[in-house]
Amino acid sequence: MTTHGDSASPSGAPAVAARTGSTGAGEDRPAPTGDDTLPDALTSLRAAIGAARFPLALPSAELAARTVAALADQLDDYLLPRLARLDAPLLVVVGGSTGAGKSTLVNSLVQARVSAAGVLRPTTRSPVLVCNPADSAWFRRGELLPGLTRTNQPGDDPRTLHLVTAPALPPGLAFLDAPDIDSVVDANRALASQLLAAADLWLFVTTAARYADAVPWELLHNARARGAVLALVLNRVPAEATDEVAAHLAEMLAEQGLDAAPLFVLPETWIDGQGLLPGRSTAPLADWFARLAADAEARAAVVRQTLGGALALLQPTVESLALAVDEQVTAADALDDRVRAAYRAAHRTVEQGLRDGRLLRGEVLARWQEFVGTSDLFRTLEARIGRLRDRVMASFSRRPAPAVELRDAIESQLVTLLRGVAAEAAEHAYTGWKAHPAGAALLEPDLAHHAADLPQRAERLVRDWQRGVLELVRAEGGDRRFVARTAAYAVNATGLAVMIAVFASTAFIPTGLEVATGAGTTLAGQAVLQAIFGDQAVRTLARKAREDLLERVTVLLDDEATRYLTRTRQTRPAART
Repeated sequence: MTTHGDSASPSGAPAVAARTGSTGAGEDRPAPTGDDTLPDALTSLRAAIGAARFPLALPSAELAARTVAALADQLDDYLLPRLARLDAPLLVVVGGSTGAGKSTLVNSLVQARVSAAGVLRPTTRSPVLVCNPADSAWFRRGELLPGLTRTNQPGDDPRTLHLVTAPALPPGLAFLDAPDIDSVVDANRALASQLLAAADLWLFVTTAARYADAVPWELLHNARARGAVLALVLNRVPAEATDEVAAHLAEMLAEQGLDAAPLFVLPETWIDGQGLLPGRSTAPLADWFARLAADAEARAAVVRQTLGGALALLQPTVESLALAVDEQVTAADALDDRVRAAYRAAHRTVEQGLRDGRLLRGEVLARWQEFVGTSDLFRTLEARIGRLRDRVMASFSRRPAPAVELRDAIESQLVTLLRGVAAEAAEHAYTGWKAHPAGAALLEPDLAHHAADLPQRAERLVRDWQRGVLELVRAEGGDRRFVARTAAYAVNATGLAVMIAVFASTAFIPTGLEVATGAGTTLAGQAVLQAIFGDQAVRTLARKAREDLLERVTVLLDDEATRYLTRTRQTRPAART
């Protein structure tokens, strides 16, 4: 077997190459200090990571979710348990492509058939961890890779960790035979990546036929980025191609900045009856690991380098997640803004409708003209006489009194306006969300229209407002001079006149020049109001009634907007502080 890049310390143990996993010339990885604040900080980070959510369908969300899962695994599987026990046995994760001979190599190194090997793929279905019996307690406790259930039996469940002891393996060193990194089973590939992230040392196994495949090189780049200590085995190399293939692989490693990683070349050879490689084939690699196991300082150096690299990667990883959270918050804000803009426009339409006199057209104007033109206003302003006359007239004509018809017309006109603006706002909000990738995923068909019960709520709003106008008139009657003027007149008729004043054009409120657009008979009603209350009182009553109506409309439209805003509130992540 030929080795490349294998340097030794003065004690004879493999030295940790300073360039292994480095990201740039002269860059130093921070080494763990043993300070108790570091585990505490990582524990707090783990809690924050566990709470991270990316529910809005943004381009960054899927990657962020995968990053969170990988970071949580890195913290749980490696960083936290390793920081808690820096002197724990060194874990070597053996990974590689399908059929590379990982299991056979592990069996040969520990001189026991501890991991199943065969021609069926994938062979390694659940990971196998082999260690010296003296180290078994550490791995059985479950601090390392806590998400995997320990078992003493091989199985097919990828979430179990098969623990095996081998006396031939020296204490202080353990091998973990991982599933294939290019397995056809998704769960196996994901588990292989997770296990590699929990390694103190990565041992990659490839073959003369597969060493240039893309998947192994992707993970080698990942190892380099993490700053992990790395060693490679080029397996099953024909004797006539040894120099050429080994030189080419070494050249590829140098091009990727991985030339400091030890490379062991195993020749194509036979396997004995126990399924093990000949001892002379594996001897250089076995000796390399034996020296590492025997040298506590060398093992500590491996741990420091891999641990330091993993810690150095935390900052850019967390920053990328923070940016993804910010994008979620920004998107939620943008969706909320579109909804609020749609319903603010609806509110402005109602305000404009009260200013421009449009609500006085049609049925309302006809009923108002009838109410005033038939002198009904003057009659009904006299409380007792008016009410008696209304009952008598209604009983003979079987037609509601003009005051009732006017009140109903006002209610109908307002309800029609509110239904229209609510429908238009819902449509605009729906369109706004549909044009946004995050909003489109939150939409449901019923959001394109106002709520099913909006007509009933709008009718209740108008009726409550009309009652509120009457209460306002009664409240204004608390003034003694007002009482003196109005004691003989009906509150209902006054209230209707105030409602009409609310519908008048803008000029009415500040100047008192008109009550409504249209027929001159309306001026008679205004004249009566001004004679009873005074010009300022009319303006005050109309202003208060208008404000009350708009406040009620605001509540109604806010309730409609909540159908949208609740969805973003339920998915909105906490803003970064």
